[in-house]
Parts: sequence; C-alpha cells; structure tokens
Amino acid sequence: MRNLFLTAATLAAVTALAAGAAQAEGVLNLYNWGNYTSPDMIKKFEDKYGVKVTITDFDSNDTALAKVEAGGSGFDLVVPSAGFVGIFAEKGLIQKLDLSKLPNHKNIEPQWMSVAWDPGREWSVPWQWGSTGVSVNTKDYGGDINTSAIFMDPPAELVGKVNVVPEMGDVMLLATLYEGGKVCDDNPEVMKKVRDGLVAAKPKWMSMDYSTVEKMINHDYSATVDWNGSALRQRLANPDIKWGYPKEGYGLWMDNVVLLKDAKNVDNAYKFLDFIMEPENAAMISAFARYANGITGSEAFMPADMKDAPELVPPAEFKDKGQFATICTGKALDFQKAIWAELQK
Repeated sequence: MRNLFLTAATLAAVTALAAGAAQAEGVLNLYNWGNYTSPDMIKKFEDKYGVKVTITDFDSNDTALAKVEAGGSGFDLVVPSAGFVGIFAEKGLIQKLDLSKLPNHKNIEPQWMSVAWDPGREWSVPWQWGSTGVSVNTKDYGGDINTSAIFMDPPAELVGKVNVVPEMGDVMLLATLYEGGKVCDDNPEVMKKVRDGLVAAKPKWMSMDYSTVEKMINHDYSATVDWNGSALRQRLANPDIKWGYPKEGYGLWMDNVVLLKDAKNVDNAYKFLDFIMEPENAAMISAFARYANGITGSEAFMPADMKDAPELVPPAEFKDKGQFATICTGKALDFQKAIWAELQK
C-alpha cells in the first residue's frame, strides 16, 4: 500500500492492454500499487527472461478488486493486501499456485508462511509488509509523536497542516484503537466515539491524500497518517521527519502477489513469482519502496540504511502495540463504512 499516485503511463498501459497486448508472446502484465515496484528489479527480470513487463497502478484494494472483477483486465498478476487475498479467491478471480513451479517458495520466512489469509501460501507470495502510523516534521512539532492524537486531536502547531491517507481500513483501525476499541470492533458505544472523534478532527486536517512522500519532503504537510516505508523515504530526504508508533495501537499489513484466473501469460507469471522470492531480488523490491519483504536471506542484500531504520525496527515499548489489519465483516464493517462515508462529505 503505499504512498500512491497514478500517471499518464498508467492510462497508456490500460489502453495497450485493452488492445490485446496481454496476449502477446514474451510479456507480463502486473497490476500493483503506484510507486511500489523497483524499476531495477523489473529490468533485471526482463533481461534475464526476455519478458517485457507492463505495470499498471491502482490506488486502493477496492479499485483493484473492482477492475479485476469487471473482467477482461488483461492483467496476469495483482498485488492485494492480506485481507483481500481471500476475497479474490472466494470470488474465483485467482488460481491456486502450482508450488512445483516455485522452487524459491522455500525462502518465505516461517512467520509469513502460515498466515491467516493464506495458510501454507497456496494462493499468494509475499511482496512487502509494514506498519501504519504517523509521520511528523519535528521542526513544526516537538511534542510526543507516538500517538494517533496527531490526527485524532491535532495539537495547535499542527492544526490545518495534517494529511490523512484516504485508506479506510488503515485509518479506521488507528482511530478505533485510539478510542480504546479493538480490531473490527462492533460495539456501538465504541464506534460512536470513533465517529465523533473523526468528525471533530476532520476540520483540523489539511487534506485526505495519498501523495505523502513528495508533500512531506516539500513541507506541504507537517504531519500525515502514513506507512512506514513512505516515512523512511521522507526522512532520507529530510532528517527532520520522524516516524511515530501510536502507543494506543497501530496497524500491521502485508501486500501479496496473486495469479489471476484469466491470466494469459501464466508461464511468465510463474517465472516472476519465483524471481521475487530470490533473496537478492526481494531486497531490490525493499530497497525501492523501503518496506520489509518476507523472504529469508534478503537482509544480506538490503541497503545499510534500512537494517536499523527506526521506521522498520520499533522501539521495545512499541513492539507489542502492532495489530494486524483484517477485513472486517458484519456490524463492524457497517459501522466503518457509515463513518467513512460521513468523512467523505
């Protein structure tokens, strides 16, 4: 997920796909979050296999699901977040992986093998994972940044200078934990506090936008709800920017690559899936977007500035505060959708 933008190249890629490019020989069509794919890794893959990779960006899990569900997308691989893997599978949009074609499947770290959304990794392979918290320019605010109060109750120095990424699941999780609730809380009293808190906070925000890296670096924002890899990229360009782990609780997530049921370039897709599970190639993905991956041995190839980065290695007091984001159902989802719709007004 993470810090996204759409480009003219995206529109051109969609047009090319509609014209039937997906059925050509020696091609692969990847549907991924924007600003999230290492160009160097793609070039290495293309050079090794003689396969031309076309990358089309999406800006949310819902957008990706709707596009694929509409049919005829021309994509081979898509990169949904954890909770959406099961949705893609239940809707019959993806195919179970033939693990005999993925010798590097053994490189998946144990903690990312037996995951709730894909036990045994039969449907997906890891792309990247990280946390959701707050990124703050400490020149503008010198107080405690390890709190969701940065956006739920902005201090005076940050009023009118805060951005919130428009990603419902991530924002609702932070807000719910801030108000003392739990993941996918369906308690009406708790969710009323969440609703009231968010509605009261919104007038103090500057925007709800995905483009956080450039705007934090350029000092367009003083703070933003964000993802840790995005914050790392910001700090490397501006050391005044720091990452906050909300002490009330913060979200953990993982994005995964799945093979679409109607993929036309299946052999090339398997080559790519196996390729990204090579430790050196997984490290190239991480080196670009600045998130952890999930592949054993990739650490040896990671940039030195990532190995002990505070955005990737939380202080001891915050390590147990991370909670894995899931797709909520029932009343919990109804509450979230209603609150989110009100925030969009």
